[in-house]
Parts: sequence; structure tokens; C-alpha cells
Amino acid sequence: MTAAPPVPHGVDLEPDDRRLLRGRPPERALAWVAKSVGGARLLGVRSRSGGTSSAIHMLYLEDRQGERVRVVMRRYVRLDWLAEEPDLAAREAEMLEILENSDLPVPRLIAVDPSGEDAGNPAVLMTALPGRADWSPSDRGGWLEQLAAVLPVIHATQVPHDARIRPYRPYELGKELAPPPWTRYPRAWWRAIEVYQGPPPSVDQVFLHRDYHPGNVLWRRRRLTGVVDWANASLGAPEADVGHCRANLVGQLGPAAAEDFLARWQAITGRTSYHPYWDIAVEVGPADSFDATPDPILDEWIARAVAEL
Repeated sequence: MTAAPPVPHGVDLEPDDRRLLRGRPPERALAWVAKSVGGARLLGVRSRSGGTSSAIHMLYLEDRQGERVRVVMRRYVRLDWLAEEPDLAAREAEMLEILENSDLPVPRLIAVDPSGEDAGNPAVLMTALPGRADWSPSDRGGWLEQLAAVLPVIHATQVPHDARIRPYRPYELGKELAPPPWTRYPRAWWRAIEVYQGPPPSVDQVFLHRDYHPGNVLWRRRRLTGVVDWANASLGAPEADVGHCRANLVGQLGPAAAEDFLARWQAITGRTSYHPYWDIAVEVGPADSFDATPDPILDEWIARAVAEL
């Protein structure tokens, strides 16, 4: 499955995607929520901005004791994704159950409709966390420090021996790839594709978020308050999460932010080496879908990674 990128603030979705992802959930789904929260009364619904892989809504409820509560419903509404991975909701629910006893600030599972029989689409209902994603921090150093510091806590999660959790593998592995048409470094891209298609340099097996980036981290008053979107959790080397976050930082904030993030993670963990495979594996997978618009930052990033092999 291809991980859907976050939608930066101010970027509009296509009209069809906006209706699918941001439109009001159907009454069937809202009735499922109310039933799952013990017959609560719905007070309001608000779409949550962010990724493009699923419809996420905040729901405001009043329970039978008159208490106001907030919950989050995530519905997997993209039929092409479900055709490839019909168990997305069930998998996310299982990951939330694994994380339930951890010290991580993560949502708690309330209910899951794996097939969509009740909600109309496969859906996960979870507790709401305070805060929101922040791609423009006023204190970038402190922001990067906290982004780096939560990763070892994620990676220390104990995974039950019977958990159905996938091993790490790069997205889109197995596709026919070629350098993007605009590259200034075709030889570097061919070498990067070769590395991407080869084995990872580490056999470490820790619990991975697998889609770790600022769009899946919540903040309030400059403090990290939550890590969300656990459907892609996997087992693999911790550098897989580091590389994925670095790729998003490069695209949104530039290479300096990605290098600062890595340095902070290394200082926290005591790891002194970082193989460029982890940068390459994130960026090369979508190569067959690059359009004709040049991306000089990505081009330089790949050339640098190959030079460091």
C-alpha cells in the first residue's frame, strides 16, 4: 500500500476527494457511533483536516449521564485501498489495543467495525486527544527534539507473540521504476532504485509506527500531546521511522530540518551511524508517479544519499 501524504495547510483537495473525505458522515455511521458510546446523543460533527487516505471526523456527544464527550471516527472510504487491504480497520484497532498499556499519548480504542456492516465503511472509533498537527512550529528546535524523543518510546513497545503485525518493507516494492524525467542525476537515481530493491541494511525488529511524520503528531502549547494513525504499524529497524520522518521534513521544511532531526535522534538513542538506504527507501517508491514538474530539493536529496553509500 502507498502511504498517503499529509495535505499541507492551505492546499485544497479535489472536489470529489473533499466530498469523500471531508463531507458529513452518513447517518448510518453516526448511528453506529452513538450506539458504540452507550446510546449517546450527537451534538455536532467536525471534519479533521490532514491525510488523504481516510475520512476522519471529530464527534461531539452527550452521554446518558449528561456528560459531554469527544470521540474520533476514522472511516476507510477509498475503495481502491480496501480492494488491496480490506483489513485496514481491523489492523488499526489491533495496533491500538497493543498500545493501550503503553506510556505513549495515543488514542484508546472504543469500537471497530471491520467490514463496515454497521457504519457503512470499515471504521474505527477512538478517544480524542488534545492538540493538532503543526507544520510551522515557532520553536523548531524544541519541536524537533520532541519529535525525535518519542520514537524510542514507540520502538520499545512490547508486541504480543500472537499479534498480526507485518514486517517492514518499502512502499510500492516490486514496481518497475525509472528516474524521474526532470532529474539532473539519472545515474544516482538508477543506483538509488537498485538499493531500494535490495535488502535493508539492518535486521533489527522493533515496533514501528511506519508512517511517522509531523502530520501524525499532535501538539498543544508547544508540547507533544499525541501520536495518531497506527494502521501501518510494522516490525523492523528503528531507522525506518527515522527515514520516513526525514522524507516529510525535507519536503516541507528543507534538508536542514531533516539533518537536525537525525542528529537529535542519534543523541537521544546513542546510535552513531545512519545508513542512507533509509532515505532512499522512502523516496524512490513513488518514482513512477512523478510528474513533469521538477523537484530540485528531492533530486539533490537522492544524489546526496547515493554519494554517501
